[in-house]
Amino acid sequence: MTNEAEFQCINRVLAGDQKAYAILVDTYYAFSIASKVLQSRSESEEVAQDAFVKAYHHLSKFNREAKFSTWHYRIVFNTAISAKRKNKPIFQSIKNTIVEYKPGNEGTLGSTDKKKYVNQAMAKLNEADRTALSLFYLEEFSLDEIVAITDSAAKTIKVRIHRARQRLADVEKCKRTSSAQQ
Repeated sequence: MTNEAEFQCINRVLAGDQKAYAILVDTYYAFSIASKVLQSRSESEEVAQDAFVKAYHHLSKFNREAKFSTWHYRIVFNTAISAKRKNKPIFQSIKNTIVEYKPGNEGTLGSTDKKKYVNQAMAKLNEADRTALSLFYLEEFSLDEIVAITDSAAKTIKVRIHRARQRLADVEKCKRTSSAQQ
């Protein structure tokens, strides 16, 4: 959606056309940003909805020099961070974890397995690095958009992405080394 189309839609919403807001919701539903921070589908859906309610209530304060998407994604990001701070982590005992072994699949990784291992590796990163890496590679936001969403300096985002890539590579090296030793 172009900036002009966004502004027209926003003007319609501010004039009382609630159906116009549905267009913005359909275009900028930001579940993925919330899920990168919270890593819980149900919480992420709730945060995405809460962010749209907040955006709706503050739409008159929207600065039209910025893109609506960046402004909205910033609200989603902040709402997700706030939700994460409110929730206490839940730890699962390793004694209750069941690991399935399927003979014959030692050398192949399916798409689902690759995603699982990438997610496990990303979970080992700190929240800020994981978010920067996800926004850049998975969500394909530009560096300027990530800066606006996270309210961080461009240098900081570049460092976070670089550091996160290095940590993921180190995890992969360790995994290969341990596999070769077995």
